[in-house]
Amino acid sequence: MTTLGIVINPTSGRGKGKGFGEQALAEFAKHAIDIIDLSAESFVAAAKNAKEAVEKKLIDGLVVVGGDGMFHLGVNAVVKSNIPVGLIAAGTGNDSARALGLPIHNVVEGVAALVAKIGKTRKVDLIESRSHDRTFYSFGAVSAGFDALCNARANKWKWITGPIKYRFAMYRELAAFKPIPYRAVVDGVERVFEAILCTVSNSPSYGGGLLITPEAKVDDGKLDLFILNAISRIELIKLFPKVYYGGHVGHPAVEIIRVDSLELHSPGMPAYSDGEHVGAAPVTCVVSPKALNVMA
Repeated sequence: MTTLGIVINPTSGRGKGKGFGEQALAEFAKHAIDIIDLSAESFVAAAKNAKEAVEKKLIDGLVVVGGDGMFHLGVNAVVKSNIPVGLIAAGTGNDSARALGLPIHNVVEGVAALVAKIGKTRKVDLIESRSHDRTFYSFGAVSAGFDALCNARANKWKWITGPIKYRFAMYRELAAFKPIPYRAVVDGVERVFEAILCTVSNSPSYGGGLLITPEAKVDDGKLDLFILNAISRIELIKLFPKVYYGGHVGHPAVEIIRVDSLELHSPGMPAYSDGEHVGAAPVTCVVSPKALNVMA
Protein backbone atom coordinates (compact mmCIF):
# COMPACT_ATOMS: atom_id res chain seq x y z
CA MET A 1 0.00 0.00 0.00
CA THR A 2 1.34 3.44 -0.99
CA THR A 3 1.31 6.16 1.66
CA LEU A 4 1.59 9.78 0.56
CA GLY A 5 2.05 12.81 2.74
CA ILE A 6 0.11 15.91 1.69
CA VAL A 7 0.59 19.58 2.51
CA ILE A 8 -2.24 21.94 1.58
CA ASN A 9 -1.93 25.71 1.32
CA PRO A 10 -5.47 26.99 2.03
CA THR A 11 -4.66 30.50 0.77
CA SER A 12 -3.23 29.57 -2.64
CA GLY A 13 -5.08 30.41 -5.83
CA ARG A 14 -6.76 33.47 -4.26
CA GLY A 15 -8.18 31.40 -1.41
CA LYS A 16 -9.16 28.35 -3.48
CA GLY A 17 -6.42 26.16 -2.04
CA LYS A 18 -8.52 24.75 0.79
CA GLY A 19 -11.21 23.51 -1.57
CA PHE A 20 -8.62 22.09 -3.94
CA GLY A 21 -7.00 20.30 -1.02
CA GLU A 22 -10.24 18.74 0.15
CA GLN A 23 -10.98 17.61 -3.40
CA ALA A 24 -7.49 16.12 -3.70
CA LEU A 25 -7.99 14.09 -0.51
CA ALA A 26 -11.24 12.69 -1.91
CA GLU A 27 -9.61 11.82 -5.24
CA PHE A 28 -6.68 10.02 -3.62
CA ALA A 29 -9.18 7.99 -1.57
CA LYS A 30 -10.82 6.84 -4.83
CA HIS A 31 -7.44 5.51 -5.92
CA ALA A 32 -7.00 3.64 -2.59
CA ILE A 33 -3.98 5.77 -1.64
CA ASP A 34 -3.30 6.19 2.08
CA ILE A 35 -2.79 9.86 2.98
CA ILE A 36 -1.11 11.53 5.95
CA ASP A 37 -2.13 15.19 6.17
CA LEU A 38 0.96 17.22 7.11
CA SER A 39 -0.68 20.64 6.70
CA ALA A 40 -0.25 23.23 9.44
CA GLU A 41 -1.24 26.76 10.39
CA SER A 42 1.98 28.24 9.05
CA PHE A 43 4.45 27.66 6.21
CA VAL A 44 7.25 27.01 8.74
CA ALA A 45 5.24 24.43 10.69
CA ALA A 46 4.12 22.65 7.52
CA ALA A 47 7.71 22.52 6.27
CA LYS A 48 8.78 20.98 9.58
CA ASN A 49 6.01 18.37 9.41
CA ALA A 50 6.97 17.40 5.86
CA LYS A 51 10.68 17.22 6.66
CA GLU A 52 10.07 15.01 9.70
CA ALA A 53 7.80 12.65 7.74
CA VAL A 54 10.53 12.24 5.12
CA GLU A 55 13.32 11.74 7.65
CA LYS A 56 11.30 9.15 9.62
CA LYS A 57 10.30 7.40 6.38
CA LEU A 58 6.62 7.63 7.23
CA ILE A 59 5.67 8.29 3.62
CA ASP A 60 6.47 6.93 0.15
CA GLY A 61 5.96 10.29 -1.51
CA LEU A 62 5.05 13.91 -0.73
CA VAL A 63 2.30 15.89 -2.46
CA VAL A 64 1.84 19.64 -2.10
CA VAL A 65 -1.34 21.48 -3.04
CA GLY A 66 -0.64 25.09 -3.93
CA GLY A 67 1.63 27.20 -6.08
CA ASP A 68 5.34 27.66 -6.63
CA GLY A 69 5.98 28.56 -3.00
CA MET A 70 4.44 25.30 -1.84
CA PHE A 71 6.49 23.35 -4.36
CA HIS A 72 9.55 25.11 -2.92
CA LEU A 73 8.50 23.73 0.48
CA GLY A 74 8.16 20.23 -0.99
CA VAL A 75 11.50 20.41 -2.78
CA ASN A 76 13.36 21.33 0.39
CA ALA A 77 11.56 18.64 2.39
CA VAL A 78 12.52 15.72 0.13
CA VAL A 79 15.90 16.82 -1.29
CA LYS A 80 18.73 14.37 -0.59
CA SER A 81 16.18 11.60 -0.08
CA ASN A 82 14.82 9.31 -2.74
CA ILE A 83 11.25 10.19 -1.79
CA PRO A 84 9.44 11.78 -4.76
CA VAL A 85 7.44 14.98 -4.65
CA GLY A 86 4.26 15.73 -6.58
CA LEU A 87 2.32 18.95 -7.16
CA ILE A 88 -1.39 19.68 -7.42
CA ALA A 89 -1.17 23.11 -9.01
CA ALA A 90 -3.53 25.50 -7.24
CA GLY A 91 -1.54 28.73 -7.16
CA THR A 92 -1.61 31.97 -9.13
CA GLY A 93 1.74 31.56 -10.91
CA ASN A 94 2.13 27.78 -11.35
CA ASP A 95 5.43 27.99 -13.21
CA SER A 96 6.66 24.77 -11.57
CA ALA A 97 3.64 22.87 -12.90
CA ARG A 98 4.19 24.26 -16.41
CA ALA A 99 7.83 23.17 -16.39
CA LEU A 100 6.84 19.65 -15.32
CA GLY A 101 3.89 19.34 -17.69
CA LEU A 102 1.37 18.94 -14.85
CA PRO A 103 -2.32 19.95 -14.99
CA ILE A 104 -3.16 23.39 -13.58
CA HIS A 105 -6.30 24.11 -11.50
CA ASN A 106 -7.72 20.66 -12.30
CA VAL A 107 -7.59 18.43 -9.24
CA VAL A 108 -9.07 15.31 -10.86
CA GLU A 109 -6.50 15.35 -13.67
CA GLY A 110 -3.75 16.42 -11.27
CA VAL A 111 -4.29 13.50 -8.89
CA ALA A 112 -4.58 11.06 -11.79
CA ALA A 113 -1.28 12.33 -13.21
CA LEU A 114 0.50 11.80 -9.89
CA VAL A 115 -0.99 8.37 -9.27
CA ALA A 116 0.12 7.28 -12.75
CA LYS A 117 3.71 8.20 -11.89
CA ILE A 118 3.95 6.33 -8.58
CA GLY A 119 6.82 3.94 -9.19
CA LYS A 120 7.63 5.70 -12.48
CA THR A 121 9.22 8.89 -11.22
CA ARG A 122 11.66 11.22 -12.95
CA LYS A 123 14.89 12.88 -11.82
CA VAL A 124 15.32 16.63 -12.40
CA ASP A 125 17.93 19.22 -11.48
CA LEU A 126 17.84 21.77 -8.68
CA ILE A 127 19.65 24.98 -7.79
CA GLU A 128 21.60 24.54 -4.54
CA SER A 129 22.00 27.99 -2.98
CA ARG A 130 23.38 29.85 -0.02
CA SER A 131 22.19 33.35 0.92
CA HIS A 132 23.56 35.48 3.75
CA ASP A 133 21.84 33.33 6.39
CA ARG A 134 20.64 30.00 4.99
CA THR A 135 21.11 27.12 2.57
CA PHE A 136 18.18 26.16 0.34
CA TYR A 137 17.24 24.41 -2.87
CA SER A 138 15.18 25.83 -5.73
CA PHE A 139 13.37 24.26 -8.64
CA GLY A 140 12.67 27.45 -10.61
CA ALA A 141 14.85 30.51 -10.09
CA VAL A 142 16.87 32.58 -7.63
CA SER A 143 17.14 36.35 -7.94
CA ALA A 144 18.56 39.33 -6.07
CA GLY A 145 17.63 42.43 -8.04
CA PHE A 146 14.73 44.46 -9.38
CA ASP A 147 12.49 41.40 -9.67
CA ALA A 148 13.20 40.51 -6.04
CA LEU A 149 12.23 44.05 -4.99
CA CYS A 150 8.98 43.74 -6.96
CA ASN A 151 8.29 40.37 -5.36
CA ALA A 152 8.85 41.82 -1.90
CA ARG A 153 6.47 44.71 -2.56
CA ALA A 154 3.80 42.49 -4.15
CA ASN A 155 3.87 40.11 -1.18
CA LYS A 156 2.97 42.99 1.12
CA TRP A 157 -0.13 43.94 -0.85
CA LYS A 158 -3.32 42.24 0.30
CA TRP A 159 -5.72 44.46 -1.66
CA ILE A 160 -4.87 42.90 -5.01
CA THR A 161 -4.40 39.26 -5.96
CA GLY A 162 -3.17 37.24 -8.88
CA PRO A 163 -0.17 37.71 -11.22
CA ILE A 164 -1.25 41.26 -12.12
CA LYS A 165 -0.10 42.53 -8.72
CA TYR A 166 3.50 41.85 -9.77
CA ARG A 167 3.06 44.16 -12.76
CA PHE A 168 1.65 46.88 -10.50
CA ALA A 169 4.55 46.32 -8.10
CA MET A 170 6.99 46.74 -10.99
CA TYR A 171 5.52 50.10 -11.97
CA ARG A 172 5.65 51.23 -8.33
CA GLU A 173 9.28 50.18 -7.92
CA LEU A 174 10.24 51.89 -11.18
CA ALA A 175 9.43 55.30 -9.69
CA ALA A 176 12.65 55.36 -7.67
CA PHE A 177 14.64 52.52 -9.20
CA LYS A 178 18.24 52.83 -10.35
CA PRO A 179 20.40 50.12 -11.97
CA ILE A 180 21.98 47.81 -9.40
CA PRO A 181 25.77 47.44 -9.12
CA TYR A 182 26.69 43.75 -9.22
CA ARG A 183 29.84 41.78 -8.67
CA ALA A 184 29.46 38.24 -9.93
CA VAL A 185 31.70 35.21 -10.16
CA VAL A 186 30.42 33.16 -13.10
CA ASP A 187 31.98 29.69 -13.30
CA GLY A 188 35.04 31.07 -11.52
CA VAL A 189 35.39 34.23 -13.63
CA GLU A 190 34.75 37.57 -11.89
CA ARG A 191 32.63 40.23 -13.55
CA VAL A 192 31.50 43.71 -12.40
CA PHE A 193 28.50 45.37 -14.04
CA GLU A 194 25.28 47.35 -13.54
CA ALA A 195 21.99 45.69 -14.36
CA ILE A 196 18.23 45.79 -13.83
CA LEU A 197 17.86 42.04 -13.34
CA CYS A 198 20.23 39.21 -12.59
CA THR A 199 18.50 35.85 -12.14
CA VAL A 200 19.75 32.28 -12.22
CA SER A 201 17.14 29.89 -13.56
CA ASN A 202 16.61 26.15 -13.78
CA SER A 203 13.25 26.28 -15.59
CA PRO A 204 11.92 28.45 -18.44
CA SER A 205 9.54 30.77 -16.59
CA TYR A 206 8.83 32.47 -13.28
CA GLY A 207 6.54 35.18 -11.94
CA GLY A 208 3.37 33.66 -13.40
CA GLY A 209 4.43 32.94 -16.97
CA LEU A 210 7.37 35.30 -17.55
CA LEU A 211 9.36 33.27 -20.06
CA ILE A 212 12.66 34.65 -18.84
CA THR A 213 14.93 31.83 -20.08
CA PRO A 214 12.92 30.08 -22.81
CA GLU A 215 15.55 27.43 -23.60
CA ALA A 216 16.13 26.35 -19.98
CA LYS A 217 15.51 22.67 -19.21
CA VAL A 218 15.05 21.13 -15.77
CA ASP A 219 17.12 18.04 -16.57
CA ASP A 220 20.07 19.26 -18.67
CA GLY A 221 22.61 19.61 -15.83
CA LYS A 222 22.99 23.35 -16.41
CA LEU A 223 21.64 26.63 -15.05
CA ASP A 224 20.67 29.63 -17.18
CA LEU A 225 21.95 33.00 -15.97
CA PHE A 226 19.71 35.86 -17.15
CA ILE A 227 21.09 39.40 -17.10
CA LEU A 228 19.18 42.49 -18.16
CA ASN A 229 21.84 45.16 -18.36
CA ALA A 230 21.08 48.77 -17.46
CA ILE A 231 18.39 50.39 -19.64
CA SER A 232 16.04 53.34 -19.16
CA ARG A 233 12.69 53.06 -17.36
CA ILE A 234 10.85 53.70 -20.63
CA GLU A 235 12.82 50.98 -22.40
CA LEU A 236 12.08 48.53 -19.56
CA ILE A 237 8.34 49.25 -19.77
CA LYS A 238 8.45 48.62 -23.52
CA LEU A 239 10.47 45.41 -23.11
CA PHE A 240 8.45 43.88 -20.26
CA PRO A 241 5.42 42.57 -22.27
CA LYS A 242 7.75 40.70 -24.62
CA VAL A 243 8.95 38.47 -21.77
CA TYR A 244 5.61 36.62 -21.80
CA TYR A 245 6.44 35.06 -25.17
CA GLY A 246 10.25 35.17 -25.13
CA GLY A 247 10.49 38.18 -27.45
CA HIS A 248 13.00 39.87 -25.14
CA VAL A 249 15.78 37.42 -25.99
CA GLY A 250 17.08 39.39 -28.98
CA HIS A 251 17.31 42.72 -27.11
CA PRO A 252 20.90 44.05 -26.96
CA ALA A 253 20.69 44.53 -23.17
CA VAL A 254 19.71 40.89 -22.56
CA GLU A 255 22.25 38.14 -21.85
CA ILE A 256 21.50 34.47 -21.21
CA ILE A 257 24.52 32.38 -20.22
CA ARG A 258 24.64 28.63 -19.51
CA VAL A 259 26.48 28.15 -16.22
CA ASP A 260 27.34 25.62 -13.53
CA SER A 261 27.82 28.08 -10.68
CA LEU A 262 27.28 31.70 -9.76
CA GLU A 263 28.32 33.90 -6.86
CA LEU A 264 26.25 37.09 -6.85
CA HIS A 265 26.96 40.21 -4.80
CA SER A 266 24.40 43.05 -4.84
CA PRO A 267 24.61 44.97 -1.55
CA GLY A 268 21.28 45.46 0.23
CA MET A 269 19.24 43.39 -2.22
CA PRO A 270 16.74 40.81 -0.92
CA ALA A 271 16.98 37.30 -2.35
CA TYR A 272 13.90 35.46 -3.60
CA SER A 273 13.48 31.89 -4.77
CA ASP A 274 10.33 30.48 -6.36
CA GLY A 275 8.44 33.48 -4.96
CA GLU A 276 9.72 32.93 -1.41
CA HIS A 277 12.00 35.26 0.56
CA VAL A 278 15.25 33.38 1.23
CA GLY A 279 17.46 36.02 2.85
CA ALA A 280 19.65 38.61 1.20
CA ALA A 281 22.66 38.88 -1.09
CA PRO A 282 25.35 37.69 -1.45
CA VAL A 283 23.93 34.50 -2.96
CA THR A 284 25.87 31.50 -4.21
CA CYS A 285 24.15 29.12 -6.63
CA VAL A 286 25.37 25.76 -7.96
CA VAL A 287 23.58 23.29 -10.22
CA SER A 288 22.65 20.05 -8.45
CA PRO A 289 22.01 17.55 -11.27
CA LYS A 290 19.22 14.97 -10.84
CA ALA A 291 18.80 16.01 -7.19
CA LEU A 292 15.01 15.81 -7.14
CA ASN A 293 12.69 12.86 -7.69
CA VAL A 294 9.34 14.04 -9.09
CA MET A 295 5.99 12.42 -9.87
CA ALA A 296 5.84 14.05 -13.28
